[in-house]
Amino acid sequence: MKGSEVRHRKVGTNGIEMHIAEQGRSGGPLVVLLHGFPELWFSWRNQMRELTNQGYHVVAPDMRGYGDTDSPPSPSSYTYFHLVGDIISLLDHLGHHQHKAFVVGHDWGAWVAWYLSLFRPDRVRALVILGVPYMPRSATTKPTESFNRLFGEGFYISQFQVSSLSISLFTRTYGSHDSGRAEKAFSHYDC
Repeated sequence: MKGSEVRHRKVGTNGIEMHIAEQGRSGGPLVVLLHGFPELWFSWRNQMRELTNQGYHVVAPDMRGYGDTDSPPSPSSYTYFHLVGDIISLLDHLGHHQHKAFVVGHDWGAWVAWYLSLFRPDRVRALVILGVPYMPRSATTKPTESFNRLFGEGFYISQFQVSSLSISLFTRTYGSHDSGRAEKAFSHYDC
């Protein structure tokens, strides 16, 4: 499928409208690419092209709360049950009710991929995880407590749990809010 263009559309999944980027022929083996934090489908654009050239049907969604996908206002709408439900609903929407998908997850998307394979192994052909080891969920320990124990309180995920620190860290790292700053910084790259 050399030269196949990325197609964009929104699909109804699990009570939200999810933006997906899609490439390749829809009859090919499905690869679902789950982005990390703070990323979008665009992080996978080069991998999408190469996988399409190998005959795969590739789908990279903007996950719940990211990009052009709906952002439910309640934090309780972002559990792993919701996130896995989004992907299962996406697979159903794509017509992969009886076919398993190759699932690739990076960073935060890796967590979703892990739980997808644990909750619904019947829907996953193979799992590729980038950058995140498996950490079983504990009924007695919050994930942030595990992160602090393993990586220290300076770990970026731990820092984002404190809103005043998040804003302070962002401002120190990236300066004051300038809506066009990212576009200016990346405009010279060939993406």
